[in-house]
Formats: sequence, structure tokens, C-alpha cells
Amino acid sequence: MTLREELLEKTRRALEGGGGERVAKQHSTGKLIARERILLLVDLGSFVEFDQLASNQSSHGGESFFGDGVITGRGLIDGRQVFLFAQDFTVFGGSLATMHAKKICKVMDLAVQTGC
Repeated sequence: MTLREELLEKTRRALEGGGGERVAKQHSTGKLIARERILLLVDLGSFVEFDQLASNQSSHGGESFFGDGVITGRGLIDGRQVFLFAQDFTVFGGSLATMHAKKICKVMDLAVQTGC
């Protein structure tokens, strides 16, 4: 597998959150997943995700997920820049872990630094 193929595969896995079965379960209750909520909130095409390939530092029952259960980034809402995060219930029930917390703190720090 080339580096490009490896990156594409990791990105694909990151985009699926906790996996198809967990996403389907979330949808069956009438709820959106974190990425869907963000994309509905921000202006079309404006969302830039941060740390998409960050993963949990310890494995929970052999499972490891890119993003570690939280989607972070920046985007525009009605043309105004915002920084935001959404916890992904499909990954470990949205529970807070070390990398998860670091990602949230990073996006909040960026919001303060830029005055957004």
C-alpha cells in the first residue's frame, strides 16, 4: 500500500466515526452524527476539520478510532468565522478521553486567539 493509499484509507475510516452499524443505530433513533450536525450548521463548503487522524492513546477492547470521538474545526456561519466541536456518540458513547479533551481545548484556544 502506498502512502497515498494509506492516507486515503485512514481518512475513510475517520469519516465513518464509530462504524456503519453504530451510525445506523444513531440514525434509527432520529439523531444525526457529529459530522452531520456540523455540516448542517456551517456554511456549505466552509468547514475545515482539525486533527482528523488523531486517535485515542489507549485501546478500549482492541478498538481504536480516528478522531477519538470528537470532530473539531473551523467554518463559517452566515459568513462569520467560528470554531466548533461536536462529540461523536458513535465512538465510545462520546466519552471524554485525553486526545478528545486536547482537541476540544485546542479549538477553544484558537477561538480565543482569533477573537471568534
